[in-house]
Amino acid sequence: MGLLGKIFTWWDGATIGTHLWSKRSGGEQVGTDAMGNKYYRAKAKEGGKSTGSYTQREKRWVIYEGANDASRVPSEWHGWLHGAFDDVPESHLPPPRIWEVDYTPNTTGTAQAYLPQGALERGGKRAKADGDYEAWTPEG
Repeated sequence: MGLLGKIFTWWDGATIGTHLWSKRSGGEQVGTDAMGNKYYRAKAKEGGKSTGSYTQREKRWVIYEGANDASRVPSEWHGWLHGAFDDVPESHLPPPRIWEVDYTPNTTGTAQAYLPQGALERGGKRAKADGDYEAWTPEG
């Protein structure tokens, strides 16, 4: 995608504004996941806002590799993005389990989406209702 695409689109990778914010805010890249998404943080400024029990924390964000799809953020990085823990996930990940499978993207709205029998996209044919089904009809 060219420069104009980066300026005007948000759905395919980071916009030019996000890249500029990453540089201007002093953001440092802290890690990359298996899908190539890059994770950044910018420390909260000294003397930052503090209202009641809320104190400004560091800002954390992700720049996606490819389409902007939040389901592409692995759970360990999701926890880090939302401040569940301070260290980057690689520092305290458990070893992968034998039953874990690789990530598959959300296929809703694509040609690979699950379509049950009777779906209009599959011709709209479904099995006839028989057996214990009895249609309701009003009295009268």
